Amino acid sequence: MKKFSKQENSWIFYDWGNSAYSIIITTAVFPLYYKSVATGAGVELSTSTAYLGYTVAIATFILAMIGPILGAIADYEGMKKKFFLFFFAVGTLSTASLAFVPSDNWLLLLIIYTVTAVGFHGANIFYDAFLVDVTPEKRMNRISARGFGMGYIGSTIPFIISIAIILLAQNEIIPIAVSTASRIAFVITAIWWFTFTIPMINNVRQIHAIKREPNVLAGGFKRLGTTFSEIRKYRTVFLFLLAYFFYIDGVGTIIAMSTAYGTDLGISATSLLIILFVTQVVAAPFAILYGKLAQKFTGKKMLYVGIIVYIIVCIYASFMETTMDFWVLAMLVATSQGGIQALSRSYFAKLVPKEKSNEFFGFYNIFGKFASVMGPLLLGVTAHLTGSSAYGVFSLIILFIIGLALLARVPEPDGQVKSV
Repeated sequence: MKKFSKQENSWIFYDWGNSAYSIIITTAVFPLYYKSVATGAGVELSTSTAYLGYTVAIATFILAMIGPILGAIADYEGMKKKFFLFFFAVGTLSTASLAFVPSDNWLLLLIIYTVTAVGFHGANIFYDAFLVDVTPEKRMNRISARGFGMGYIGSTIPFIISIAIILLAQNEIIPIAVSTASRIAFVITAIWWFTFTIPMINNVRQIHAIKREPNVLAGGFKRLGTTFSEIRKYRTVFLFLLAYFFYIDGVGTIIAMSTAYGTDLGISATSLLIILFVTQVVAAPFAILYGKLAQKFTGKKMLYVGIIVYIIVCIYASFMETTMDFWVLAMLVATSQGGIQALSRSYFAKLVPKEKSNEFFGFYNIFGKFASVMGPLLLGVTAHLTGSSAYGVFSLIILFIIGLALLARVPEPDGQVKSV
């Protein structure tokens, strides 16, 4: 097997760096910190979970609105890296700024969190699109899965450091408040993310591009309309995006809301942090395994496996009562979380014209982000109306079933981008 090139390794290491945000800000420390701040301000548990769901929905809606036009502009020569760097800077700086929000201001905390999410996911639009620039099509499954796998491994390091600081503060071994320890974790996340993005900045370049026009903004809007028409013409691409719209909604919602849900079940913050750490460790080899199995059984079949696992997760979640139940749920998620995302990315990269990858990944993003508006809102509204987060999680099952049915109609990529 061919070794990884400098460009492939640099691209992979961005996942190593930015995955610290995924575990510390999206999934673990920030939700726990936010829940404690909101509870201290008198907000009920289910209500604070709903507010977090609404916040995730707002951030993803913003990205859904700007993603396609930014993608259309970024396909011009020299533009992809500029957009990547802008959102990367927004993400890291706002993540660090979470540490300076007053500990009694839960609303400002959610506002800054929205900015961090826009920066993180915005940078990922262009990071994902760079996959076509760093590796040939036959290696995309492996490289994409390797990125997710390395991301899980890399994120455990700042996560361990953050957990250690928080636990030492909880046990009064170090003379700082737990809230201060959480804030330190936000700064650690920003530094880790920044440091391991340096190889990406230095070594990855846009290879597939369109010649610059005098007015790139006007040209971008014009090409955006053309691309939308082309997506409808490319039946395979359009069908995949519809399938992706539904199943990735469920995946993203479970990732974003799992810690808040665990808190509502009465699981302690310490137990949640340990469970999430083990989840990262288990997820790493499974993400890489998905990539290897996709080489043998095809990416589509492995996507089937991942979606079915998530259907089981939704059913099991509705009956959870104990910490052990949450352990079982977390391990189920760990087996497929990285694999389903990695293979979705590489599957789509094989379907689209490489010189227009940013445009098409802009639509990939808008389908994913609009889906991510629906899922958290569904969970949040259900939790509000019923007073139970379990019903919200169970309701996500319909998204996976629809996604599975649509994916069944999408043919395997054959290396030819065909329109109808």
